[in-house]
Amino acid sequence: MMQEKIIEIEKLSFYYGESRVLKQISASFLRNSIAAVIGASGSGKSTLLTTINRLCDEIAGTRVTGRVQIMLDRQKIDIYQPGISLSWLRRKVGMVFQIPNPLPMSIYKNLTLPLKMAGIKNRGLQHDRVERVLKDTFLWAEVKDRLREDARTLSGGQQQRLCIARALILEPEVLLLDEPTSSLDESAVAEIENLLLSLKESCTLLMVSHDLAQVERVADTVVEIADGALVGSECGI
Repeated sequence: MMQEKIIEIEKLSFYYGESRVLKQISASFLRNSIAAVIGASGSGKSTLLTTINRLCDEIAGTRVTGRVQIMLDRQKIDIYQPGISLSWLRRKVGMVFQIPNPLPMSIYKNLTLPLKMAGIKNRGLQHDRVERVLKDTFLWAEVKDRLREDARTLSGGQQQRLCIARALILEPEVLLLDEPTSSLDESAVAEIENLLLSLKESCTLLMVSHDLAQVERVADTVVEIADGALVGSECGI
């Protein structure tokens, strides 16, 4: 059975002022897979991620041309069409950054805050979601007795898994990860890689990585960007 395309990018260009950072990118990504974006520093990899949940909109003086379509809630959505709710889009297309960024509050509140902001205020449902995402990110056994502690007391690897859990708590269909292991030690990297492999059963992951060995271990599809342009892609490495 052929996998469904969940993300389709057509002739995407991104401009910062008069500078064109991404140049006519066209690519597609399959549902329930891990796609890695590789390339030299400054080539436009992270910028590409921000165009997929429109985080790039928050940067003054930028504009996008081309099309990005994503299958969300069983509908193909042109995410740059007028009227798209950015808060809805970013719930469906979550993002995790290079440096773990837990909020200065308890582990538990780090996870319930996004739910409250999305209007989910039932405490029973909140607790169920918190427990589920902590189990999904292999954190539950490590933190179940520490939920009221400051999230910043966790190790670096635990903090990054918490950030992934925080992104997952709103049940996104796509998860963007910008070099999620680059600041972690070897054992924490292995934990994150195992986590990513397990998560693709429930969502699609698009990851920027400089670690080619890591890409070989976890990615189903690889796309390479150089100087803002797509220069190669490979499946099933």
